[in-house]
Amino acid sequence: MPAGVVWRQDWLAVGFAALMLLSGTARADAALDWLNRAAAAAKQQNYSGIYVYHHGEHVEVLRVLHRTDATGELEKVEVLDGTPRKFLRINNDVYCHLPDGKSVRLERNALRRFFPALLPAQPAGLLEYYEVKLGGVERVAGRPCQVVMLEPHDGYRYSYNLWLDKQTGLPLKSRVVNDSGGVVSMFVFSEIQIGKAPDAGSFRNDLAGKRVQQASLDKPAEVAWDVTPPPGFERVQEAVRALPGKPAPVTHLVFSDGLSVLSMFVERIDPQMPNLRGLSAEGVIGIYAREVDGHTVTILGEVPNMALIETGNSVKRK
Repeated sequence: MPAGVVWRQDWLAVGFAALMLLSGTARADAALDWLNRAAAAAKQQNYSGIYVYHHGEHVEVLRVLHRTDATGELEKVEVLDGTPRKFLRINNDVYCHLPDGKSVRLERNALRRFFPALLPAQPAGLLEYYEVKLGGVERVAGRPCQVVMLEPHDGYRYSYNLWLDKQTGLPLKSRVVNDSGGVVSMFVFSEIQIGKAPDAGSFRNDLAGKRVQQASLDKPAEVAWDVTPPPGFERVQEAVRALPGKPAPVTHLVFSDGLSVLSMFVERIDPQMPNLRGLSAEGVIGIYAREVDGHTVTILGEVPNMALIETGNSVKRK
């Protein structure tokens, strides 16, 4: 074959590889743009609707109202079936109105966010642990949505599929998928109105005659336990707090990679009470428990068992 032909073929191959690389980069940038839109929309858009939460065999129907105005962010979430529960978020304070109608649990400076606010404020950090891809366009609640898929680079987290409203970027559906392709949990709007602010009166926080229990997860002076979570999981909450039915305070730590979440509880062993040991599950929530220095360490979350076990086995006293 003439040298000139070989030379041209070599450069064509290099050029094609460069184009493929640029194309892949462009697709990744486009997918990240969609995640940025989604994170902003969940915080900035006015919307109201009804969505269904599927986890394992359990199904809940919830109504959400979200309003932004000069005072900041207002959000109300009501469970419409089963045990009545209502959550009211006023900026960073979350009020949980309990079913007895007499008690309210208050978390100040809470990280708690409700669907559709699933993404961190800066989604770019997810790219270190997930590959982000664009899928097709599908309809949810009568609106066209861009499908975005986040696939993990390792075995410590599950895949996430998001359906983002084409017009606003607001997430209208999300699905957590395990490594065998099974659906772990799913949120999906059945009806949604975007752009119209719910009436401010809908967010009235009626505390008259109710007992308000502070449940702040502000950082305590010291947590007496060292723990090494999987790569990418950072400690985002920590507290030593009293829990109903527990005779002594319980250490509660929360770790997240910005999308997946691990919770850890450490409590003194009560010889009169049965204690969890090893792997188990509560619906779709994985649980791993072991004994450390006279305490039960319990790790739970919608994550693979490897993440639960490695986190639990790393726990030791400081």
